[in-house]
Order: sequence, then C-alpha cells, then structure tokens
Amino acid sequence: MRILVLGGTVFLSKATAVEAVRRGHEVVCAARGESGRVPDGATHVAVDRNVGLGPLVGSHFDAVVDVAKMSVTWVRDALRSVTADHWTFISSCSAYADHSTPGSTATFAPLEDDADAPSSPDRYGAIKVASENAVHDALDGRAFIVRAGLITGPGDPSDRFGYWPNRLARGGRVAVPDAPDQAAQHIDVRNLATWIVDAAEHRVTGTYDAIGPANPLSLVLGEIAGAVAPQGTELVRIPEPVLQRHGVAPWVGPRSLPLWLPPTHRAMMFRDAGPALAAGLRVRPTSDTALDTLEHERALGPDRTRRAGLTPDVEDALLLDVG
Repeated sequence: MRILVLGGTVFLSKATAVEAVRRGHEVVCAARGESGRVPDGATHVAVDRNVGLGPLVGSHFDAVVDVAKMSVTWVRDALRSVTADHWTFISSCSAYADHSTPGSTATFAPLEDDADAPSSPDRYGAIKVASENAVHDALDGRAFIVRAGLITGPGDPSDRFGYWPNRLARGGRVAVPDAPDQAAQHIDVRNLATWIVDAAEHRVTGTYDAIGPANPLSLVLGEIAGAVAPQGTELVRIPEPVLQRHGVAPWVGPRSLPLWLPPTHRAMMFRDAGPALAAGLRVRPTSDTALDTLEHERALGPDRTRRAGLTPDVEDALLLDVG
C-alpha cells in the first residue's frame, strides 16, 4: 500500500511510519522535518501545515494517517488536498467532556481554531471533536477515529510515564500518591502504531478508545517497580493534603506526580478498552513498556530537566513531611 503519514518524525506518527515501512509499504511522511528525521525507508516530503500540503495536493493514497494535534484547519485542509481509500485520524479521550463519571460518553461541543484563545484541556478536546466531525463528513464511512488515551513507551515527549521507571530504578524511598485504587491505563506507542497499520490494511472503520485495560494505580506502579526497582525500594504513599501543601500537581508538568489524577478527573483513565481490543488492538505488559522506557530515559540522561515529575529536593521534602 501507499500510505501517507501526516507527521512521521516524532513519537506516534514516527512509530506508525516505522511499522508501515517494516511491513514493506510505500510510506510518505509529510512534515517540516524540524523535530527529527523520518524513518529509514520512508520518503520525506517537506510541508508546513500552516501553509498547506504543497506538492502533495491532488495526490491519492491507499491510506492516510493524520496526527494533527490541535487544529481543525489542518484537518480540513488535508481532507481537501489529498484523497484516500482509508483515513485514520488520531483523536483523544480528551474529547469526552466528563472525566468524573465512569462510562460517560458525552463529548465536548466542537470548537473552531482560534489563535487568540488560551489553550486548555477542554479546548483541546473540543477541537479534537471538531476534527473528528470533519473527517466523518468527508470520508463517508471510510474513517478510523482513534481516541487515544495515555500513550507510553520509548520516545514519549511528555515525560509522564517515563518519570516512574526513571525514578523507581534509583530505588530508596519513592514518593507515590496515596490513591491506590485510582484507575490507571495506558497504551504502548508500538502497540498503537501496529493497530493503526493493521486497520489501514484491513480497512477497519469506526471510533474507538485506544487504550489498554484499566488497573488500580497501585498495581501499575507495582508492575513498573517490579521490572526496574532494586531490592529494598519502598513506595511511600503521600496523602493528597500533603501533596497540595507542597504544591505538587497531578498528571503532568513540572513539580507533578504523573498518573495521579484529581477527583474531578478520576474516570479519565477508566475508559472501556473492550471494543478496541475486540477490533484487534493488542497490549504488552506494563513491565515490558517500563523496561524499554527506562532504556530510552537513560539514553536521554536521567538527570535532565523533565517536563513532568518531581525533582529530588521536592521529593525529599515530601518524604520528610510524612516521616
């Protein structure tokens, strides 16, 4: 097949291009090329999606994979510019408007791009919904909408999952959120990329939550620790009031504890993985993802400035506070 990947230089889009090349497909990656190189064996076509798809306009592909993060304008332009027999759009579970109620399927009202509007998780979700609608309207039953949950594995630029194998591998007393029963789920980027290429080959259509099974946070952290932590490592539960007192944020960002969610978002990692698994999505053990992520973390440098997680001084203060 001839596959167009709109992207192909970073994380999921790159993993998808790698998998498609591995299977012998003709892969074209359309990207500026400023974030990295396309995989060996793929063809790079330099485009700036703020301007358009340039030399690709009028082309036809057997399949297109679009990972447009937060621009319905980009999505509509791509739909006008090229044609395809099968179209994958990478959306997000952030499209759901209620993250406090398990099983809620209501989505945000769609929003248009607005460069002057402040960025927020809600706006991100609403633009994803608008993008999904644009794909459905244009593809007439040939669309595969992937509402991805937390994507993990080597190459993750968010540092969320990677914080844990990196920290647990150092051992000692490790600060963890005192939320053992909170649901946590993720999908390894390589499993998701494999499913995307499978779907293109077999013309899978529909909208799916692309995520692995939900498990208690204590079990997920325990699997990571079991894979990478030295003997004697102690996971110390830090009560939420203590975390708040020290200015520790949930989920992501500097001075945060990744995978920990506030009460308003406790259902965000409790989506139903069943339909996606029935449609062919396969998952690997969290321990395998942790080991491979740790290798990637060490290649980047374990002491680098991170986008998510605690610095040693903040963690020490938490541990001192709880004794």
